[in-house]
Amino acid sequence: MYDRMKQEAELILSGITVLGILLAALGRWAFGLPELEIIGLSLVYAAGGIPATLRALSEMRRNRVLDIDLLMVVAAAAALAVGAAMEGAVLLTLFSISGTLETRALGRARRAVEALMALRPETALLQTSNGTREVSVGSLLPGDIVVLRPGARVPVDGEIVVGRGSLDESTITGESMPVHKAQGQKVFEATVNLDSVMEVRVTRGTADSTVARMITLVTEAQAAKAPSERFSAWFGQRYTIAVLVGSVVALIGFLLAGRGWDDALYRAATLLVAASPCAVVISVPAAILSGLSAAARGGVLFKGGAALETLAEVRSFAFDKTGTLTTGKATVTDIWAADGDEAGFLTRLAGLEAHSEHPIAAAIRLEAETRGLPQHAVQDVRSSPSEGIEGVDAEGPIWAGNARIAQRMGAETALPALARFDDGAQTVVFAGRGATLLGAVTVADIPRATSKRGIAALRAGTVTEIAMMTGDRRPVALRIGAELGLTPDEIHAELLPADKVDLVAAMTKRGKVAFVGDGVNDAAALARADVGIAMGAAGSEVALQAADVALLSEDMTRLAEAHRLARRTARIVRQNLIFAIGAMLVLVTGGLFFDMPLPLAVVGHEGGTVLVVLNGLRLLADPIRADKR
Repeated sequence: MYDRMKQEAELILSGITVLGILLAALGRWAFGLPELEIIGLSLVYAAGGIPATLRALSEMRRNRVLDIDLLMVVAAAAALAVGAAMEGAVLLTLFSISGTLETRALGRARRAVEALMALRPETALLQTSNGTREVSVGSLLPGDIVVLRPGARVPVDGEIVVGRGSLDESTITGESMPVHKAQGQKVFEATVNLDSVMEVRVTRGTADSTVARMITLVTEAQAAKAPSERFSAWFGQRYTIAVLVGSVVALIGFLLAGRGWDDALYRAATLLVAASPCAVVISVPAAILSGLSAAARGGVLFKGGAALETLAEVRSFAFDKTGTLTTGKATVTDIWAADGDEAGFLTRLAGLEAHSEHPIAAAIRLEAETRGLPQHAVQDVRSSPSEGIEGVDAEGPIWAGNARIAQRMGAETALPALARFDDGAQTVVFAGRGATLLGAVTVADIPRATSKRGIAALRAGTVTEIAMMTGDRRPVALRIGAELGLTPDEIHAELLPADKVDLVAAMTKRGKVAFVGDGVNDAAALARADVGIAMGAAGSEVALQAADVALLSEDMTRLAEAHRLARRTARIVRQNLIFAIGAMLVLVTGGLFFDMPLPLAVVGHEGGTVLVVLNGLRLLADPIRADKR
C-alpha cells in the first residue's frame, strides 16, 4: 500500500513538472508572457526540485549517503544561478519523469509474483455433516474437507480424498499442460480444477500455503542483492562523490582557461549531469528483478540475485537419481503370463497384493487399477518374511514373491526360462499355485518423462559436464542412465551421502557446479555445490528452504529453461553496463571538450537511464512458461 501511494505521489509530481515546463515554454516562445514563464518555472522547481532535495538530505542524514538526486539538484541550482532557468527546469522535468518511469517499471517487476494473490478464491465449499456450505477461505483449517467443482480454483493446499481429474497448475509450477491427479495426490492453492468434482482434505491454511510461501521467498530474494547489484550500488555512491569533486575541479579549470563565471558554472553543471551514474546504478537491479519475477511465474524460485548470477556461470550439473531424474516410485515395467492372459494373471496377483503394504504391492495394485481390472477376492492371506505373500482364492492356494518362495514351492524349474527378467536392474515378482508358475512381473523405478528432454536441452546449451549420482546398485544406475542418454562414465553408483559431497567437490575444481536433488536427503551435496537446486519443491517446506533454487514443477525441462533465463539475464546485465558506461563517457567527453548544451546532456542522461530499465524489463516477457512439447 505504501509503495503504491509513493508511486501515485511521484506520478502527480511528475505531472506538475510537465505542466510547469509547458507553461514556461508557452510563456517564453508562444505568448511572450514573462509572468506565465515564471509561474511555469516555479511549478517545475517546486515539484521537481524540492522533493529531490528532501530525498537527498534524508539519505545523507539517515544513511550518510550522497544520493544521485543531489547531483541533479546541484546542477539545476547552478543553471538557475547563471540565468539558465529554463535549462534547469528541463533537467528537473526529465529527471522527475525518468524517476517515475523507473519506479513504476521496477514496481511492475516486484509485483509480478504478488499478482498470484489475486488468483486466490475468497470462498470455498466446506463439506459438513449437514451437506456443503460456502465459507470464507481464511476460516478453513487443516483436516477440513472442501468440494471442488469443475472450473473452480483450489482454495487451499490439500490432498484429494474422493475423485480424480485434471488441474491447471500453471500458476504454481509453470506447467502449461493440465496435470491428471487422483486420490491421495496433492493439490495447490490457486490452481484450477478443470473437469470433475473432487473432495479435498485441507493440509495447510492460507497463511502457510504454497502461494504464500512463494511470495515470501521471492520478496526476500528481490531484497537480497546480487554481487553485481552490490557492486553497482558501491560504485554509484563513490562515483557520486567523485562527480561532485570532479565538477568543482572542472569549474576551477574552466575559470583558469579564461571562461567567465556564468559560462564556467554552466559547463560544470553540464558535466555534472553528463557524468551522473544513474544508468549504471539502475542497470543491474532492473535486469535482476525482472529475471527473478519471470522465473517465479515459470515455477522457478531463486533465493536472490546471487543464485541467478551463479547459475548463469554453471557449466556442470550433478543429479541425484531417485526422485529427481526418476519418479522415485515403484512401477510395473513388464508382465509375463504363462497362459498368455496378462489381464487375468494381473487381476489375481493384484488381489493377493491388496493385502500387503509393501511399495511393490502398491505398484502392482496401481497397474491393475490403471488397466481397469476387476477386484479379485483372496482370503487367508499371510506374509512370508523375506519371501513374499500367500493366500487362498476361489481356485485354491496362491502365492507371490521372490525367487526364494518360488523355490520353496517347487516352481524353481520354471525360473531359468525367465532369466531375461532377472538382470539385476529390476525387481522380479513371481506368482503361482503350488509348483505351477502362473507368471511374473518386473517392478522398477523409472525415469521421469521429461528427464531425457531436460538433459538434452542442457547439453544443447552451454553445459559441458553432467553426472548422475545414486546409492543404488550399478546395474540399476546403468539401466536408468542408458534410458536418459548418459554414458557409463557419467554414472556414479553405490554412493553414500559423503561420496556425493566428495564428487561434487571434485567437480567444483573444474568450474561452477549445480547439484539437483529432491531437497530432502541431499542437504550436504546441495550445500557443497555452487548452486543447490531442489526438484518438485511445490508443497515441500524442506526443499524450499534447503536449496538456492527451487523448481516447483517436476518437469525437468524447467531446469534447462531456468539455466537459459539465468544466462540471458547475465547478458542483459552486461549489455546495460556497457551501454550505460559508454553513454556516460560520450556525454562527459561532450561536456569537457565540445561545449555540449545542458539540455542535451539531460536528454542523454535520462534517456540512457530509461533505456537500460526498459532493456531489463524485457525479461518479464521471457517465454519460460511457454509449452516446449
